[in-house]
Amino acid sequence: MDEIDRRILNALQVDSSQTNSELALAVHVSAPTCLRRVKHLTESGVIQRQVAIVAPEKVGPSLTAIVEISLDVQAAERMAEFEAHVAGEDAVLQCYRVAPGPDFVLVVQVADMPAYHALAHRLFATQTNVRNVKAYFSTFRSKFETRIAV
Repeated sequence: MDEIDRRILNALQVDSSQTNSELALAVHVSAPTCLRRVKHLTESGVIQRQVAIVAPEKVGPSLTAIVEISLDVQAAERMAEFEAHVAGEDAVLQCYRVAPGPDFVLVVQVADMPAYHALAHRLFATQTNVRNVKAYFSTFRSKFETRIAV
């Protein structure tokens, strides 16, 4: 990856909706060069996908929770089992294995507290391997970024 690829990645992370011509102009390369490089970055897996970021407050009420999960048994297969269990839940936006401290940290987005309660029951209370759940509820989001420094 060279400086041109880095400029392309930075520009796409700010606005992936721009046309190839606009992107090429912004990163100071020809349109065919830009297209070829974006295609290579995509095929090699550097660019995983392009998405629209939705403002939660514009689509209805929402509650963000950061949830710490500790398991009773931390064997690799039990950790993978928990990850698979939460992967199918749309409300779980992010799932991280962490150390030290809890085994997992989840970022979840639900409509309200009753929706969180239902989620917690589905994902945590019914799982025999979940030992402890600690949730923090966001009162204000001062920063949200999806860019990775390249």
